[in-house]
Amino acid sequence: MSDQFKKEAAERAAEDVSSGMRLGIGTGSTAEFFVHALAKRVRDGLDVIGVPTSERTATLATELGIRLATLDELPELDLTVDGADEMDAALNLIKGGGGALLREKIVAAASGQMIVIADASKQVEALGQFPLPIEVVPFGLEATKRAILGVLADLGLPQALELRGGVEKPFVTDGGHYILDARLQKINETEALANRLVAIPGVVEHGLFIKLATKAYVAGADGVKTVWPV
Repeated sequence: MSDQFKKEAAERAAEDVSSGMRLGIGTGSTAEFFVHALAKRVRDGLDVIGVPTSERTATLATELGIRLATLDELPELDLTVDGADEMDAALNLIKGGGGALLREKIVAAASGQMIVIADASKQVEALGQFPLPIEVVPFGLEATKRAILGVLADLGLPQALELRGGVEKPFVTDGGHYILDARLQKINETEALANRLVAIPGVVEHGLFIKLATKAYVAGADGVKTVWPV
């Protein structure tokens, strides 16, 4: 049933897109429903140009006839539509379950607005049950990992880090980086954690999206609700 809810939220967000928009297009299962809904509107005459947040999204959008550009060609966007792995009442997010967090955050930050599309299961009181992805450069991995563990200890968080994909065959992002997933249970100081992590030299980016989302469409058994940050 969650796929149906994702589809409903995605289709609602597609209704917010108007001709002439420069559009950031997210990555993940919910975002793929949005790409299909957007492509239908494009076939009906909607004129937009999109900036994809991953190679996977770029391939799907191209196959469906959506005109694309790069963020270098369009450095300012009107709107980004993307999913989330977790979302709190302030619309702070954990993203990166699909491994595209760096490009997703760059695109979202370049956008005037960001709409999150999700099923109701993604709404949480506090972020952290979903593992927080931390994108790191392969060079000096062990030193970076130790620095991250030190930050987690300072903030009273569980020191549980896993290299995505494992040591034998680590997951590699579109940018050529690795991801460490931090199993934190509950994050009480999201901004402090975000600031401390990004200050570590080997950390490229993390999956905390703070004050980027402007609105969310959340679908559940009672329909699609519009959620604003509290």
